[in-house]
Amino acid sequence: MSSQEGIALVNRDDDGVDTAFRSDVLAGLLQPQKAISARWLYDDAGSQLFEDITQIPEYYPTRAETEILQSRGAEFAELIGPGRAVVEFGSGSSVKTPLLLSAIDPSAYVPLDISGDFLRAAAADLAAKFPGLPVHPVEADFMRQVALPDAVSGPPKLGFFPGSTIGNMVPRTAVDLLRNMRETLGEGARLLIGMDLIKDRGVLIDAYDDAAGVTAEFNLNLLRRINRELDSNIPTQAFAHEARWNDDFARIEMHLVAQSDLSFTVSGNRFAMTRGETIHTENSHKFNRRTANMLLLASGWDPQQRWLDSEERFSLILAEAKPPKSAP
Repeated sequence: MSSQEGIALVNRDDDGVDTAFRSDVLAGLLQPQKAISARWLYDDAGSQLFEDITQIPEYYPTRAETEILQSRGAEFAELIGPGRAVVEFGSGSSVKTPLLLSAIDPSAYVPLDISGDFLRAAAADLAAKFPGLPVHPVEADFMRQVALPDAVSGPPKLGFFPGSTIGNMVPRTAVDLLRNMRETLGEGARLLIGMDLIKDRGVLIDAYDDAAGVTAEFNLNLLRRINRELDSNIPTQAFAHEARWNDDFARIEMHLVAQSDLSFTVSGNRFAMTRGETIHTENSHKFNRRTANMLLLASGWDPQQRWLDSEERFSLILAEAKPPKSAP
């Protein structure tokens, strides 16, 4: 299969709407604390805005993770070994991926992403950079177990989950996702996963509320997407972006804050909000060594190695899907 073709595994209704998107939005807006999963921030426009976020001065995670990938290639090659099919979960533009692929001599590359057009464009670009590497893009919701292409059924797998996306999920959801990844990749697979670290509150707030307002546009784009795809009339100009540090849960929270009392409809359903009420759109949990290891172990992944950038802001962890055991 060429990189331009791909596999689409997203369920859509007769109007072309992602049915899970509609269901999640309607259910989230009915909650006392309105909330919509962060995965819906990433339509094509949102994916591009996130790529813009990675370039702003305040947003350190991409630079820190890239530093690790650039400086530890020989160690990756030794611990991972050649010939694995690399499966990247939520690949986006795959900008960090060439650093990994160049280091480990993989047998194939399978990018998974829910944003289909963005996925296929990035896959085509990467295939051009690695002309001898089979590339098999899969448009899918990686929050669930994914059936990989038959072409990569044979070789052992390496899951790649950079960017601390795992931090966007509450613990129970993160465990479910990591277990689904284990089922997708199979016993004996490896997982290279990024996890952001706990640090100064001011550094964290600035990273999610930049001076140029790019993150605010990324957050507000969710409302524009709902209006466009779900026959809605949310007054986007009546909302403001806000980033908060929640110390009890060691996470940054992103909210869309209503600036006045308002009402709107989504897919024929009416909702009302009062001034100051928020739609909670994203969590970004931060970790230390113990909490990172506990999350992986609870999900069936055995941590093998951990790398930090030079300023100790970010971590990459290599874990292995070992057979279940009832005792250490």
